Amino acid sequence: MSGHNKWANIKHRKMAQDAKRSKVFTKLIREIIVAAREGGGDPEKNPRLRAAIERAKAANMPKDNIERAIKKGTGELEGEQLHEITYEAYAPGGVALFIKVVTDNKNRSAQEVRHILSKYGGNLAESGSVSWIFERKGIINVPREKVEDVEELAMLAIDAGAEDIKDDEDPIQIITAPENLSAVRDAIADAGYEVDASVSYIPKNTVKVTGADAEKLLKLLNALEELDDVQEVISNFEMDDAEMEKIMASLG
Repeated sequence: MSGHNKWANIKHRKMAQDAKRSKVFTKLIREIIVAAREGGGDPEKNPRLRAAIERAKAANMPKDNIERAIKKGTGELEGEQLHEITYEAYAPGGVALFIKVVTDNKNRSAQEVRHILSKYGGNLAESGSVSWIFERKGIINVPREKVEDVEELAMLAIDAGAEDIKDDEDPIQIITAPENLSAVRDAIADAGYEVDASVSYIPKNTVKVTGADAEKLLKLLNALEELDDVQEVISNFEMDDAEMEKIMASLG
């Protein structure tokens, strides 16, 4: 499995385990607000908002919290002024990082991101030097243990409009154009499959990291994810599964 995919899976499991922590709810609420502000408050017409709502529900966020966040995004309720910023950076081993931030204080966020990058051997990159490595896509994850017939799932997804199926991984990953995410997700869910859908970025190419660079990289990713303003960190690294599990265990 590509390292960036496995890291995302570990991160999502950690989010579920830490769902009661206020910082998790803060990140989810901010994502809902920004998604509603950009694409409107109807999740049926706004794939990003729908994905954010589903993640909030998976984290057991109360319905009232979700509805208030949507209304703040659409302007029906007054809320804090949020800014969505993307930082491009390089990590140890030449790994590219796409750091998505939602913040009420741009100066604070910039200082925190720079500090973490410097501490763990990374550095900010010029705008455009990293973004070309990634493509914005709809991503649907389906747990492999829940799938009896992978070929059947693949045909269902393709018929619904999916672009690609990565069935050599766990979970099985289905890639769509962002605008087709809802249709493909609904088709798969209606067929009885368990799904986790989101709009994010995927790398066009990957970089293999090992040894000291691997340890520094995972420490860097973990530290960035712990920042309240950081919504998501997308990277293009590959790493041996056993090595990743060992390093992650040491991080706690």
